[in-house]
Amino acid sequence: MNDTTLPMSDTHPMHETHPEKPGYTVVGAGAIGGTLAFALARAGHPVTIVDADHTHVDAIRTHGLVVTRGGTRESAPVTATTPDEFDGPLGRVLLAVKAQATGTALDWIAPRLAPDGYVVSLQNGFNEPLIAHRVGAARTVAAFVNIFADVIEPGVIQDGGAGALVIGEPDGAPVSPRVRDLVADLRSWGPAVASDNVEGFLWAKAGFGAMLAATALADAPMADLIDRHRPAMAALTGEIFAVSDRLGVTLEAFDAFEPHAFRPGADPAARSAAFDRLTAWLRTQTKDRSGIWRDLAVRHRPVEAPTHYTDVFHHAAREGLPTTLLRTVVGGLRQLEGAAHEMSESRLAELDRLARAPAPSLPPNSLDSARAEAVRQWLDAHREDMAADLAAYTSQGSASDDPDALDTCLGWLRGWLDRRLGEPDAEKTLARGETGDILVRRYSARDTTTQDDRPVLLLGHYDTVWPTGTLDSWPFQRDGDRISGPGVFDMKAGLVQAVWALSALDALGLPRPACTVMLNGDEETGSLASQDAIVEEARDSRLAMVFEAAADGAIKTARKGVGLFTVTVTGSEAHAGLDPTAGASAVDELAHQILRLADLRSPDAGTSLNVGVVAGGTRANVTAGHAVARVDVRVATAAEQRRVGAALAALRPVDPRTRLAVTGGWNRPVFERTEGVAALAALARRCAALLGHDLPEASVGGASDGNFVVAEGTPVLDGIGAVGSGAHARSENTSVSGMVTRAALAATVLAALALE
Repeated sequence: MNDTTLPMSDTHPMHETHPEKPGYTVVGAGAIGGTLAFALARAGHPVTIVDADHTHVDAIRTHGLVVTRGGTRESAPVTATTPDEFDGPLGRVLLAVKAQATGTALDWIAPRLAPDGYVVSLQNGFNEPLIAHRVGAARTVAAFVNIFADVIEPGVIQDGGAGALVIGEPDGAPVSPRVRDLVADLRSWGPAVASDNVEGFLWAKAGFGAMLAATALADAPMADLIDRHRPAMAALTGEIFAVSDRLGVTLEAFDAFEPHAFRPGADPAARSAAFDRLTAWLRTQTKDRSGIWRDLAVRHRPVEAPTHYTDVFHHAAREGLPTTLLRTVVGGLRQLEGAAHEMSESRLAELDRLARAPAPSLPPNSLDSARAEAVRQWLDAHREDMAADLAAYTSQGSASDDPDALDTCLGWLRGWLDRRLGEPDAEKTLARGETGDILVRRYSARDTTTQDDRPVLLLGHYDTVWPTGTLDSWPFQRDGDRISGPGVFDMKAGLVQAVWALSALDALGLPRPACTVMLNGDEETGSLASQDAIVEEARDSRLAMVFEAAADGAIKTARKGVGLFTVTVTGSEAHAGLDPTAGASAVDELAHQILRLADLRSPDAGTSLNVGVVAGGTRANVTAGHAVARVDVRVATAAEQRRVGAALAALRPVDPRTRLAVTGGWNRPVFERTEGVAALAALARRCAALLGHDLPEASVGGASDGNFVVAEGTPVLDGIGAVGSGAHARSENTSVSGMVTRAALAATVLAALALE
């Protein structure tokens, strides 16, 4: 079964194929893919390279695939093509694209892959589950690769010295004949081996790779940075290996990396010796900086490290294990995208400081599982009261665009808060004209031992997206445990849970920190009238708990920034039939601009752009003199926000007879997982453990008022509200049991904060 290949270029008349040797298609001819493609081609295997970089492909077609080592350059003839040019089925596929491009590559591979073909993941990170999901486990081959190489110019790979390559079946299955055959062919590169524990190698590399990722925060050789910042490197790998230990993974050593020396609790002397051997080996390598460093400093493109560690973060959250240093590294790399000049060894010094700091924990002998369980039982005994409160609250229509309905709803809330919590120590209402007013209520602390007496901000909104009158056709409904109705998930149940959490602490006599309840009535329309008040309140708060809905049960520790822009084009009108060239069409110009806007999307960097509303012109026979597009932009990092903002500012008309204006701006800043956010998430996980359940965390595309608070420097615990689904849809729902569980979590977190 040979892959179909395109005809060889006449520039390689020396190419002698060996029909008896199997052919391979290498998708992604970067450092890893290019190195292995070169070795296979030199051994006589027919090799087709598929790469999206036209310049790279053209260079390979002209000069062959070139590898340079020790001052010499060697060329191997291969077939090179772009995905659009490729014609034919796929058999043996070596997938070597960046981890974040795996999904896109599989979109192209899956419909072309032969029934008896397979895909080998020669990538960084944990990509086999995604590949198996897309093409089937039977057509997936697992691999671990550690090759020190770089693309130094189009068509040219710099060999970085010896490395490691391990092939196996997914999920630890026994080594199969196809794996043995593949390993035999790949030994044309070097010491490829077969194993039934590829997973152990991948987790070991996740630890080693985290070290290399951390070195990309500064501009210096990897070996030197690892040597100078051993505390950070040990703690960083320790976070990852704590997860692999919990999962029962048997780590495998490779090259000069000895993972067992970096597991939590390892002998310090053994760890020091392992550092010595690792750094000494790194200093023998031709390549002294990581590929991540090169992506930031040379190629100026998004890095793949965040994708590498998605599974690590997921497992850690599920197991309740901290990943403070790893998240700090990933966050630092995101900050450096488009800002490589901000690389600094001070970032590694900060990692050292975090490594030496004690892990956040609940105060000893202060809040135990017995008291947490007492909170849960008390709330469970009041579940029907909670459900009744949500029913009454839902019956108060509160459409964002109906000031009268919002005013009535806020009046109901004020009375309900009095009934449940008693009169506050202080209250103020901030009038907001055409939107809902802002209610601020302050409640004093009780029996606290915390040294930080600033209040905890309990933040929520009472407006919903549902138009006035929706309740007539879709009222509050309960079917056993399930509750549905307009606004129950986003976010009326969240506020009910917050109030009952405070009620539980009061009823049981448990400590409570000072709390400020702040409710705004324009969150669903962007909080334009309440943003300043929220920011001002956040400045004086210890932290904020945002009772927005959970993400499949997960708290939200990162949210995208949101930009709302309007692109307006002014042309000149004319009779489209009598004088078709006299006018300048604003609609035509806007069409050009929409295509430019689409080019700003970057899914791998977490950037989406949607042109959601387009309007223009007056009649079909009139050249349009005016056209407008309304644009929604979501970005995951500040660097992407700067990139998109600069591109929007640089838009210019294609037709010089038209005028172009971009108005609007960034409605909400990026909510990044800061150290403070991570510490709060860790505290919440510990509280969840006291209640007997796990608490995952998630990064989401939607924004909340928590974005403003984090940007102000105040830590946020977001998504601690309702458990359910269907926000902004007629399927919106939550559950009574979820309300009890989530209210108990909020109460336990508040009690823990009172005692920290």
